[in-house]
This record gives sequence, structure tokens and C-alpha cells, in this order.
Amino acid sequence: MSASNNKPILVAGATGYVGGRLVPRLLEAGYRVRAMGRTPEKIACRPWSSHPELEIVQADVLERDSLTAAANGCRAAFYLVHSMISARRKFAEVDRDSALNMVAAAETGGLDQIIYLGGLGDAADEKISKHLRSRHEVGDILHSGAVPATTLRAAMILGSGSASFEILRYLVEHLPVMVTPRWVHTPSQPIAISNVLNYLIGCLEHPETAGQIFDIGGPDVLTYRDLLDIYSREAGLSKRLIVPVPVLTPRLSSYWIHLVSPVPAAIARPLTEGLSSEAVCRDNRIRDIIPQQLLTCREAIRMALDRIGQQQVETCWRDAGELLPAEWAYCGDAEYTGGIVLSDGYRARIKASGEQIWDAICRLGGDTGWHYGDRLWRLRGAIDSLLGGVGMRRGRRHPAQLQVGDTVDFWRVLEISAPHRLLLLAEMKLPGKALLEFEVISINPLETELRMISRFLPAGLAGIAYWHMIFILHRHVFKGMLDGIAKSTGKPLVQVSEYFKPESQDTCKLPDHG
Repeated sequence: MSASNNKPILVAGATGYVGGRLVPRLLEAGYRVRAMGRTPEKIACRPWSSHPELEIVQADVLERDSLTAAANGCRAAFYLVHSMISARRKFAEVDRDSALNMVAAAETGGLDQIIYLGGLGDAADEKISKHLRSRHEVGDILHSGAVPATTLRAAMILGSGSASFEILRYLVEHLPVMVTPRWVHTPSQPIAISNVLNYLIGCLEHPETAGQIFDIGGPDVLTYRDLLDIYSREAGLSKRLIVPVPVLTPRLSSYWIHLVSPVPAAIARPLTEGLSSEAVCRDNRIRDIIPQQLLTCREAIRMALDRIGQQQVETCWRDAGELLPAEWAYCGDAEYTGGIVLSDGYRARIKASGEQIWDAICRLGGDTGWHYGDRLWRLRGAIDSLLGGVGMRRGRRHPAQLQVGDTVDFWRVLEISAPHRLLLLAEMKLPGKALLEFEVISINPLETELRMISRFLPAGLAGIAYWHMIFILHRHVFKGMLDGIAKSTGKPLVQVSEYFKPESQDTCKLPDHG
């Protein structure tokens, strides 16, 4: 493939599951790319972020001015944004406003085409979910503008790291016996992520796709039960016993999925609702316009399992979303009011280089664990899951590498400055906001001081009470963690771990991000 002109291609949603895979493939095909996201730091840490033909821009589809600036001068835009859990239950309104902004930005910026990835399903079907109905509405809005739009409508996308695949994987691997809803017998036509990407890029190469709506799917039409059986065979597991029952609603199903997988109920619910209605291609014109080898579901699942086994998961459903900066953790101005930031710190000196200590820090969480009190960490994760939080099952993207936006169990990487500093933002259910910071301070080439600092912005009296309840536990666990990190390097402690009071952060207010 080759770019027909030198104008950049805008990718709105470049930090998401599909967008994060589309950008490098566009670059490989010779396109200039303008990768757009609300958190450009999450794009800047990708392996392809230094590509000479890549431009990273910060913009929000809900802010028309920033979106217009991002679209200005582009040839075309991929619209890969979907507010599945945005604004609580106002996702349809958010989707509608975002699409209207995209139409206006495309017209002002002089774009030739908008390419949108929507959902497969019959809009006239009374059983269609609210989220799928919203995705159809977004397509209608994009097609109503002066700039020609192309809509590709897909059912379940199969690929390592996709939310749909993760749900399938955890259900089969963790449950030899499943009580399932009746929608396990609903026909669907999944498609491999590689085929989706080929179709998306192909729309740039084929002007006849402009203004059109296409159904895209793989060669197989099967039920979710069929997928469960295929996965169990490809994973080398025994066939799972599946018992469909009529009382498991999508809401109950999403809660059950939340308990057995890392996918939260807020994401699982729209996915399960979408499975309740038939999602089969009614129009296969796209196959003649953009021919390619379509992977069967068996091949797509096998490839995804290979990627997971090789630790080569390129993007994940966890990547999407805005990474909110914790300004309250840095402010030191006395004029800030709104809450005291509580903190405590622990430090130890280890007879090891800073790089050796940093390597151990970058492996925390996931299968490695936390070097001390892993049962307590798992208990905290289980409690969080029961409370509707993310729990511990999200794990890590890679066992030894970290980048901004990565999840580490119920933490998320907020900042990273190798080999000196790692800042984690807590995403578990808390009566406040919490950070965990690691600092690696080289004393000399063979001696390093490692610091762990916990900061907490309590929400009212409940938050203050919570902090004082866990303060003693922190001293016990964090001391053990420092000792465990030292032990993992195989180097001795020069100075045993001790408590210290971090520098005062004064009083800070939690920023309003809307």
C-alpha cells in the first residue's frame, strides 16, 4: 500500500485497542499519521512513537475546538471512539455530541473521508442493546455531514487483549462448569483483529467505499457456545459443561463476568447485551472491494493464544480511557485548599546498582507479586472485586516492562522515569485518591537507596478513618516489600528498611476533571 498524498491521517482514539494497532500499520504502509488522544503520554511511550511520520496531538472529541485543530489539514480521519462507560448512563448523549463534533471538525478541516468502526446488528431489531443502538446513531450522524463517511460494522473482535477475547478466555480457563444465559445460542459472526485492520486501511485505498456502510465479519457464523468449545480445544482444556438458564439477564451476567475475569461489569454489560441479538453480516460487498484472507475463529483464537504465550500483546482493552493527572500529589502552594494530603514513606539502602533495583521494581505485580504479603494483596483485590472495583485480575501487559497507562493489578502507571521514579495511581475502590511512588536514589555505583512513598487524599471523615486504619498495616507490608525487593536482586541490605516522613505536600485540592 502507498499513501496517495502527503496529508496526514487522523486517528481519533489512538490509545484504544483498535487505534493502538492501526497507527503502526498506517505508518508501515507509508502514511503520515496524526495520532490523537486525551492523554498523549500514553501514545508517546509506544514503540512506534518516534516514527518520523508520526505526529502526536492532544484533543478530546467532546471539545470541538481541540478536535477541529487536530483534524485541520488532514486527508481523512479514523473515528475509533466509543463512550461505552462514559458519563455514567449518559453514554448515548456523549456519543451523539462527539459524533456531531467530528462532523463539524471534518468539514472545517477539509477532510475527504471519515472512517468509522461501528457495531454489527439490525437497528430495527427491538432486542438490540442501547449501546449498539447508540453506535448505529453515531454512524447516522457521521453520514449526515458534508464529508463522506464510511462505516464498517463488526460483531465480536477476536484478538489478544480485546475485552471480548479476555471474557472468553477467563470463562473457559476458570470455569469447567458454566451456568450461562440463553444468548449463548444466538448466532454471531466474529472477526479477527488483523482482518479489521486490513479493512480499515483498505478504505483509504478504495475511494468507492466513501459514503458506504459495510458489514464485516469472518468466515464463521456460530454461537457463543461454539466459541467456548473452540477455545477450550485450542487451549488444550477439557470441554466445558454449559448449562443455559433463562434467568441470567445481561446485568447479572456482567456481574458474574466481573467476578471471574478482569473485565469490569461496566464494560462487560454492554458486551453481553450486544450478544443478546443476532449479529450476522447481511452484506458482503466489502469482500470484493478489499479482498483478504479471512481468519476462521479457530485460527484467530490460536493466534491470540500464541501472542499471549509469547508476551507480545500489542494493545489491550485496558489501554483505553483518559489518564487523569493527580495534580494534588505535586502541589505545594499554600493557597490550595480542599484537603490535606496524608503520606508516609519507607526507605532502605541496598548494596546494588540503581539499574538492578529498577529492574526489580518494574516486575512488581502480576505473576511476580509484591515480594511480601501477597495473600494480603489478593485479599484486598478480592474485596475490591466484591465492591465492584477492578480487583487484582487485570495483572500486567508485560512481566518486565512498564509504560505510562499500563495496569499493575489494581494500580495504573501514572508516570515513569527510568531508572529513577515510578508513580502508580490506585484504581481500587477507596474513600479518596491514592498514589504509590518508588524512588531509586544512587548513593554510589554499588549502593542505592530505595524509597516507597504512599500518598492519600481522603474523601471526608471516612477517608481519614481509612488512612489511620491501614497506617500500621502499611508499616508492616511496605517494610517487608523493601526487604523482598532487595532479596529479589540477590544483594544484601546496607541499611534495613525504616519509616520516614516524606516532605510535606501542604494542602491541596483534587482537580475537577468534569
